Amino acid sequence: MQRRLAVVEGMALAYDIAKEWEQIKDFQARDGDILIDTYPKSGTTWMQEIVDLIMHDADEQACRRAPVYERIPFIELFHLMKPGIEEVNRMPSPRILKSHLPVQLVPQSFWEHNCKVIYVARNARDTVTSFYHFDHILLFHPHPDPWEKYLERFMKGDVGWGSWYDHVKGFWEAQGKHNILYVFFEDVKKAPLQEIRKVAKFLGKNLSEETIEKIGRLSSFEYMKKNPMANYSDFPKEILDQSEAGFMRKGE
Repeated sequence: MQRRLAVVEGMALAYDIAKEWEQIKDFQARDGDILIDTYPKSGTTWMQEIVDLIMHDADEQACRRAPVYERIPFIELFHLMKPGIEEVNRMPSPRILKSHLPVQLVPQSFWEHNCKVIYVARNARDTVTSFYHFDHILLFHPHPDPWEKYLERFMKGDVGWGSWYDHVKGFWEAQGKHNILYVFFEDVKKAPLQEIRKVAKFLGKNLSEETIEKIGRLSSFEYMKKNPMANYSDFPKEILDQSEAGFMRKGE
């Protein structure tokens, strides 16, 4: 991994991602695809697990069929890990996919097919705190500076996936133009069942209250942290070094 950033269409992005930008930009979405998009460390994995559980009617075994990063492939990493682009293209519809790209850099095919997009926003203070710790173990980002300098870089957008400010604002303003459900991390934390109902409705799933409550239990931080199919414990070591710190920290 090259621990440095490059600039792609005005946004800071890991060099190892930027070098394959044309492939990422040209990704072909299909009718029915669901995209989960967030700024990094904003509840991405949490929402991935919620959506997979919703789409499988809270079938716990079905949602343990593979690690979450294989069940819901990461668009920017198709060239770095499995599943790759050919495997993703063979996946049956509806596919659930993940990205950290800002709204203006999301592959155009998602908008052309009017795909459903779930965006999760988290407040800046908690996001940068989590991102700072994450950048210690993510091997394609520069090793973090001391906290004060890292905070300055974050505020300037000089971190992977660019400006938090532009990211959350861009998706907020795009709600009227595209099929976007905008969710707040803090709302999911405060009233998880309420937000699960909201997501299920957006996805066209009519679930019983018993099923909603089961999804709430199976997607809780405590449960996910112990679930090897959700906690990233076997994520490729050449990308994520968890020898001294794990992927999931506090979830607070």
